Amino acid sequence: MNALETIKQYYTAFNNRNYEGMLALVHPDIHHEPNQGETRMGKEKFEEFLRNNDEAYEETLSDMVFFTAEAHESRVAVEFTVNGIYKKGDEGFPAAHGQKYVLPAAAFLEVKDGKIIRLSTYYNLPLWIKLVSE
Repeated sequence: MNALETIKQYYTAFNNRNYEGMLALVHPDIHHEPNQGETRMGKEKFEEFLRNNDEAYEETLSDMVFFTAEAHESRVAVEFTVNGIYKKGDEGFPAAHGQKYVLPAAAFLEVKDGKIIRLSTYYNLPLWIKLVSE
């Protein structure tokens, strides 16, 4: 399976809330670079992130467009729309009470040995705060 196929499977698992399926596609030494905050290193930290994220948010990704380059077959970029529900408040953010949001986002991923070793996600945090504050 090439990098693009691996990443498409990962996002299919994400949209199906199949966290075991997602983790099966993640390299043990994954570097998870979130939009805000410190890089999470390793599969254990990434699994912890997934659990916490699942408690606070219910998200499905749509309008996915994948970008690859011949010179860097192990790297893939993806642009998508996050369709979410804010279920449980995170420290420093507005209170959660089931607010729905639609937010453009993007990610950059790298595959090594058939597994995702880097995942960097980007979105407009002030826009998200505005959407869940209305």
